[in-house]
Amino acid sequence: MATPDVGKPAPEITLPGLVVSDGERRDEQYSLTAQRGHPVVLAFYPGDNTAVCTKQMCSYAAGIELFRSLGAPVWGISPQGLDSHESFARDHGLSFPLLADTSREAAKTYGIAIAGLGLRRSVFLIDADGVLRWKQVGLVGLTYADVDTITEQIRKL
Repeated sequence: MATPDVGKPAPEITLPGLVVSDGERRDEQYSLTAQRGHPVVLAFYPGDNTAVCTKQMCSYAAGIELFRSLGAPVWGISPQGLDSHESFARDHGLSFPLLADTSREAAKTYGIAIAGLGLRRSVFLIDADGVLRWKQVGLVGLTYADVDTITEQIRKL
């Protein structure tokens, strides 16, 4: 399946996720439809506690106030379950939602699933109306969109 086209409605996803804040874990369902009215950054990453993924998610955590000032929540999405996400969030001080795509349905819907290997590291920017406005889809997964690149795209909305 191909990745969605920029300028078209973003495929709907609803996934279980969690946030660790002030030492407390809060679980909930995260749905793109419920986010209408402000942009959302979907950051798909292959795995918790892996070298590049940790660097990527920690960079987003360091820039979280900038994302918040632009009204754009960041959702980290990977195939691991919520318990793995909780450990990852606690170990690295990640204070934004980590969503569990254990069936890889969201990765398939966004055209980034790789059979037998997981998913391609990718970032999708969805605008306030639910339209895909920007994407960066990795080929190998060793690089990722940095905070400056993503916030520049958010400012263009």
